[in-house]
Amino acid sequence: MPIASSNPATGETLKTFDPLTPEEIETRLARARAAFEDYRTTSFGDRSRLVRAAADLLEAERDEVARTMTTEMGKTVVAARAEAAKCVKALRWYAERAPELLADEHPSPADIEDSGGAAAFVRYRPLGVVLAVMPWNFPLWQVIRFAAPALMAGNTGLLKHASNVPQTALYLEDLFRRAGFPEGCFQTLLVGSGAVEGILRDPRVAAATLTGSEPAGRSVAAVAGDEIKKTVLELGGSDPFVVMPSADVDKAAAVAVTARTQNNGQSCIAAKRFIVHADVHDAFAARFTERMRALRVGDPMDESTDVGPLSSERGRADLEELVDDATAKGAEVLCGGRRPRDLGGNLDAGWFYEPTVLGGITPEMRIHREEAFGPVATLYRVSGTDEAVALANDVPFGLSSNVWTDDAEEQRRFTRDIEAGGVYFNGMTASHPAMPFGGVKRSGYGRELSGHGIREFCNVTTVWFGTAPAQGPGATAAE
Repeated sequence: MPIASSNPATGETLKTFDPLTPEEIETRLARARAAFEDYRTTSFGDRSRLVRAAADLLEAERDEVARTMTTEMGKTVVAARAEAAKCVKALRWYAERAPELLADEHPSPADIEDSGGAAAFVRYRPLGVVLAVMPWNFPLWQVIRFAAPALMAGNTGLLKHASNVPQTALYLEDLFRRAGFPEGCFQTLLVGSGAVEGILRDPRVAAATLTGSEPAGRSVAAVAGDEIKKTVLELGGSDPFVVMPSADVDKAAAVAVTARTQNNGQSCIAAKRFIVHADVHDAFAARFTERMRALRVGDPMDESTDVGPLSSERGRADLEELVDDATAKGAEVLCGGRRPRDLGGNLDAGWFYEPTVLGGITPEMRIHREEAFGPVATLYRVSGTDEAVALANDVPFGLSSNVWTDDAEEQRRFTRDIEAGGVYFNGMTASHPAMPFGGVKRSGYGRELSGHGIREFCNVTTVWFGTAPAQGPGATAAE
């Protein structure tokens, strides 16, 4: 079956691509492994020059690649340009920081002596070929935040991107090729999901990273576990946005809108459940709902559009099912709750959905526990910190969280007790190259970004000498 690129704003099929044949997959696997054998011996300086070259190209082509992302998956062109700029930052950050992050580590002289050795150090060496199974919602950023550290560590990469963003996937392969990376260092595999298991089981693939749905994560983890291969998983999220009485309610409501509708609401780390203390609930709800209702839904290529379409017709149908289930069980629609009607553009052809706020959520509603992947917010009233913490944790996910409070004791409590990979106070969750990113529970395991992310796909190697090294302790230090 052809791999199709379609425009979510119009439903139009833009381009189709034939998936790789088994013979073509074999060629790319062989090329990736051969490239690793040479690339792993390159210096940090050589790798840094290549990664910086990729950053320079991407920066120059930011507007072009932004338009490609917008037409393939529907994010606003303003957001797409910002995504490209963020990728440039990450590439340059790793190009500069990787030598420090992967520098040899030296035990204390006392510990070396106690081990019976004359010298010892720890070195981070690359694992090999890493398979990246990536999603469509941030089609550039999700790949770069894997590729930049993996390549700087000396690994080579194979990208199996989401099937609805093939043009972005091919652009990424071309970007690294034009930056001067040796042939085979980074390749895109235009294949369906059914081909992933065979690729992951191939002995030339050393590890895998996946960002996507919980079922996809289970599948990749099961195969990798059977093959005893390292994986990093970043899966779904249903992040809480807690507002306590000491918070700046006006600011919290304004940030809440962005936190919920970023990327048209299709973000794992978007705030989805708004848990508000009774003392400020009504004031927050009024401001939040008013701002959500005022968002402009429309053509994502229009600079003034706030919210574009969902990425697919199926995605919108899934969101509608969650809203319909909630309203059938008594949820109150404070705004939205339907497909847009006559908002000044031809929205019927695309996969649009109004920004929506639902109140009166109860545990029997599916949306209480399932991730709503679109611009739909659920609003809760709580009586205090204990109830807020319990509700924040009452989902199978644990990706990130947002808490609004100026109370020091509350900040300590939420930091200690919220089950998530991040706790962001008085602001919204956002990924940054310097901060580790990932979750707990069914949101996955492992970390991306920061030093933690670059070390995920390294062989942490102990080097020990029973006698003094032939050329001194620093003779085999990393370049």
